[in-house]
Amino acid sequence: MSSRTATAPTSEGTRERSHRRKVAFLGPFASYSHQATKSAFPNQDKWELIPTTTIREVVDEVQASNVDFGVVPFENSTHGTVSFTLDCLADRASTYPNITICGEAYLDVHHFLLGRRKSSLLPNVDQNAKGTPLTSLSHVKRVYSHPQAFGQTAKFFATYLKGVETIEVSSTSKAAELAAADATGSSAAVAGEVAGEMAGLDVLARCIEDREDNTTRFFVLRRRPCSSRSDDGVEQEVQLPEGLPWTTDRAESLLGSPTSGGSPVSLSPRPSSSVSGSYGGRNDDTERIDAYKGLYKSMVSFTVPHHTPGALADVLGCFKRRGLNLTSINSLPSLIAPFQYLFFIEFEGNRWDDPEGRVSGLVGDVEWVEGVAERWRWLGSWLNQRRR
Repeated sequence: MSSRTATAPTSEGTRERSHRRKVAFLGPFASYSHQATKSAFPNQDKWELIPTTTIREVVDEVQASNVDFGVVPFENSTHGTVSFTLDCLADRASTYPNITICGEAYLDVHHFLLGRRKSSLLPNVDQNAKGTPLTSLSHVKRVYSHPQAFGQTAKFFATYLKGVETIEVSSTSKAAELAAADATGSSAAVAGEVAGEMAGLDVLARCIEDREDNTTRFFVLRRRPCSSRSDDGVEQEVQLPEGLPWTTDRAESLLGSPTSGGSPVSLSPRPSSSVSGSYGGRNDDTERIDAYKGLYKSMVSFTVPHHTPGALADVLGCFKRRGLNLTSINSLPSLIAPFQYLFFIEFEGNRWDDPEGRVSGLVGDVEWVEGVAERWRWLGSWLNQRRR
């Protein structure tokens, strides 16, 4: 596990602002993670953004309470899940027992090929053209970038950079720094336009991603304190700061007030012990209940005995019985035995704001089949930033 000395992150800005709360992200500055972090924590007078060199170091910093929050990339709409983040959430070595997901942020990602021009711009080519070289690329011998960026620009490489060496690095901003450091000018990078400007590189091609709707989703992580249980043993939600795009007060504004009048929708935590009936009883204000659909998402992880027929189906059946819509399923090797897997289920609903008792009912269901759902872990609930 890293420490402040081990990771030695450098804070944004030159003045000491000890009053600001700290947020770790995958650096360096100008990386896509940096841009996503600024969107999730927009008031820089309140938040000190601290870059790390790897995703794991972000999680280390959160677990060690060196920072208040961490921002990590989780999945891309073109290239899928970020395996480094999924590996940390799997926590197969029990290194991160207190890590939980509390928010998400989306970033439209447009990749640029950045380097040094060795010839003039190509004639008859619009310099604002997307997905095509603006100058000859014959001098480019190697390209640096993050594995996800290479995966999201495969068509461009197959068309224009066949046979060129590709070198994977920790972030796209780091790739830009390495390309800029090559005095021969034969290195290039796939990175964002801002990273290229900071590194002093030329734009060799713009918007080279395979799809125009290329988007990356980031998770906001925090450390769940050991004291997050009430006197009666029920786990409680920990209060998050207000005024951020992904926190509970934002949900309040999305729900507004019931059309029939009265008080605004309450978003206070509802412990599972207060739920009764098969779905905890339906709230009389059906419009209020409908307003919750798709408002939140949650994630759990678990393993199943692979020699038990239907074990995974039995666990998934718990979600169906409670009317919980699944939004993604991922898996990683469990490391318990070869070719056995740890599953991650993301679904609509919030453990702490659960007017129909569906999510709390799910928790009870899985405890009932705990012989099937092994190593069950609650990974968090958060506001859905792309609510339908």
